[in-house]
Amino acid sequence: MNDPFSRNIQFKSSGLGCFFTFLLIAALLTSVGLGWIVNGFIVLILLIPVTIVLGILGFQWWLKRNIIEDDCPVCSHTFSGLNNSIARCPSCGEVVQVVDKAFQRQTPTGTVDVSVVDAVEVDADTVDAKVVEVQVLEPGED
Repeated sequence: MNDPFSRNIQFKSSGLGCFFTFLLIAALLTSVGLGWIVNGFIVLILLIPVTIVLGILGFQWWLKRNIIEDDCPVCSHTFSGLNNSIARCPSCGEVVQVVDKAFQRQTPTGTVDVSVVDAVEVDADTVDAKVVEVQVLEPGED
């Protein structure tokens, strides 16, 4: 039952075995005339870091064009949002829409958004107050 051929052979190396295997395969392919495979593999290895760098630069360019920083129209808190999207103010919770690189309040359809044109402060001492009596009516019979 002690079959010496059925044991798994394990090599303990310093990690150079993988490198030497790669060199051996590359030398074999070059000598056979399949150098184009090795060249394609080398081009692929060089293309990966270039693609990553170009991807990072493209993403940064896109962020610079599409992230908008402005004040909330309700509470004047400064925060960031994506261009042509809907955001929520982290301070007051108001839903705002980013239009033309600025925040605008998003009002539901049918709502008239009114802004104050002229506000006058009134002192309670200078205004004559009148007492108004209100009569509460009994509910009617249906």
